[in-house]
Amino acid sequence: MVDDYKPERLGLQYLNLAYRIRKVVDKHMVTSGLSLARWKVLEILDGKGSIRQKALAQELGFAERSVTQAVESLAGDGLVERMPDPADGRAKLVTLTDEGAAALAAGTKAGAEVLQRIFGTLDPKQRASLDKLLNVIDDAAGAKLNSGQPPVR
Repeated sequence: MVDDYKPERLGLQYLNLAYRIRKVVDKHMVTSGLSLARWKVLEILDGKGSIRQKALAQELGFAERSVTQAVESLAGDGLVERMPDPADGRAKLVTLTDEGAAALAAGTKAGAEVLQRIFGTLDPKQRASLDKLLNVIDDAAGAKLNSGQPPVR
């Protein structure tokens, strides 16, 4: 039936599926010792090197308080190191430790394994089609966020 393909119904189905996949990936990653949320912090640090906590919060799109708590937890586990910023002693720099890099690698591998199991059920043509559709959806979402107007197609 045509009503089965209403944009709002498909959007809700997409959001539910994304949430479900995120939960599955997180659960699998936790068995390797690193949640998806903690993995994201380490992944940013791996790419940026030392970064101020405030900049890390901006990268993550989180409140500084939330990032402070996450960094304290990661530091307590020896996965990151916090030190005063030499340019501004009030600010803290966060750096990935060797132990953090190892945890990041293990978490990345665990996440890749579960995503391979999920998306590996699609054949190459289906994955290519999904990739195109996801890009269209991403463009539409980006255009809506950036302009407040629907994208012109």
